[in-house]
Amino acid sequence: MLELRHLKTLHALRETDSLVEAAERLHLTQSALSHQFKELEERLGMQLFVRKTKPVRFTSAGLRLLQLADSLLPQLRAAERDLARLAGGTAGRLHMAIECHSCFQWLMPTIDQFRDAWPEVELDLASGFSFAPLPALARGDLDLVVTSDPMELAGITYVPLFTYEALLAVANQHALAGRSYVLPEDLERETLITYPIDRDRLDIFSRFLEPADVEPAQVRTSELTVMMMQLVASGRGVCSLPNWALHEYSSRGYVTAKRLGEKGLYATLYAGIRADMLDAPFMRDFLLTAKDTSFATLEGVSAATKNR
Repeated sequence: MLELRHLKTLHALRETDSLVEAAERLHLTQSALSHQFKELEERLGMQLFVRKTKPVRFTSAGLRLLQLADSLLPQLRAAERDLARLAGGTAGRLHMAIECHSCFQWLMPTIDQFRDAWPEVELDLASGFSFAPLPALARGDLDLVVTSDPMELAGITYVPLFTYEALLAVANQHALAGRSYVLPEDLERETLITYPIDRDRLDIFSRFLEPADVEPAQVRTSELTVMMMQLVASGRGVCSLPNWALHEYSSRGYVTAKRLGEKGLYATLYAGIRADMLDAPFMRDFLLTAKDTSFATLEGVSAATKNR
């Protein structure tokens, strides 16, 4: 009655948030995908999701099947991975760099799982703050770059990992702590604490302050997230971080997290990969493992919908 293909299609719909894109991902026509959903709903005698909603709203039955998919599909991929290793093609190289200090929270468990599954693959990791990782990727010095700031480069494909909201951390006693959201002009008199990277690669500047022609009173940098939080908590400034990175501190009451703008400031994290590496079994498995791990470990992330 219930087949793996049904779980895969439902999972694809949640990830893409679009029947059209889910069909493309599964190499089906939209008509064939719609027919598959209709057939399954008729078999079950209940609706799985509400049509023509954005984002897609799943029913209780749909959510239950997604829970099953989240449990079974990783096991299926593990079995497929083992078969691929038995068939050969397990050796290779995966040298990566990250442009996100906060990414270690989910990337480290991903790497641990990957090392266990692909011991023959040469794995190396570097921070992308002391050099330009995307040009290095294009040259072939790297095989994967985790970034939220894709550059259009020949031969490079950006696979979306997940979407997150950028929030502003302020001291609990700060005047902005009582506001429902923060406006760009609210930061004119503030010290903004950032990671030590160019401001055009920081969403708080490129997508929040600069469009409003606002400049903070002072900019201070720190390489460590925990140090940034200590500075914020002691009233030495404010800083913008991904919601998952801030949750650890705001949930314990160390700082207060505020939305940037009335509608929030959202961004997508990508894995930049050379086109010739996309079909490598270990690369496909790394990407799937990264997505599974991020959704399992991070607060407030959602499925990203578009490749670049």
